[in-house]
Amino acid sequence: MQKQLEKKHPLAVRWMHWINFPLLTMMIWSGILIYWANPVYGVRILGYELFKFFPQWFYEYLSIPFRLAEGLQLHFFFMWFFAVNGIVYLIYTFVSGEWRALLPIPASLKRAPLVALHDAHIVKSKPPQGKYNDAQRIAYTSVIAMGAGSVITGLAIYKPAQLSWLTSLLGGYEWARWEHFWLMVLFVLFFAVHVFQVAMAGWANFRSMITGYDIVDAAGPTEPTATAATQTGEEVTA
Repeated sequence: MQKQLEKKHPLAVRWMHWINFPLLTMMIWSGILIYWANPVYGVRILGYELFKFFPQWFYEYLSIPFRLAEGLQLHFFFMWFFAVNGIVYLIYTFVSGEWRALLPIPASLKRAPLVALHDAHIVKSKPPQGKYNDAQRIAYTSVIAMGAGSVITGLAIYKPAQLSWLTSLLGGYEWARWEHFWLMVLFVLFFAVHVFQVAMAGWANFRSMITGYDIVDAAGPTEPTATAATQTGEEVTA
């Protein structure tokens, strides 16, 4: 079957996607350097701590201890680039109309589990999709909301006195820090799942985010049906 190129990702989306990758990585890394100085969070059930963020061996293995000043400098420097890149992406998405392919539709919540079951090879039929499937629509929109949340909570704990109204709106300094931390955890989980899904989708999916084009099957000429062939006196063979 013949193949043809199909435009998939605009240049602006590709640039901002690849710019955001190192920025988000740096924000997470510097955030961990800062968190080391006061690691208060963990997963607890009935007062019993199941997991602490993070074990001491984790910090020692990555040579994190006593790098608080470095973490603060990196975090406060790169956060502006992260915020600007996100704002530009939002503006471009709405101005260009890309939001139509990105935002979930009413049927997305119903069809998203079917996408997951199809990817897990549990069901054979693939739900209908456009540029993004319903699971991607929900995931990518959630990540945009998480990015906005990270900027807002970050500003609240960066300038709690100057932006006291924002800090209060988020429940106070401690709550804002708690929200900021768990948004970071969600980003790490999304990143892991996203990389896994890209690997499962294959090279073509990764290549389209670099070149902007995908290789798809070309639509061939329509063959005459048996009825049409019979009506024209042509012999129909099996």
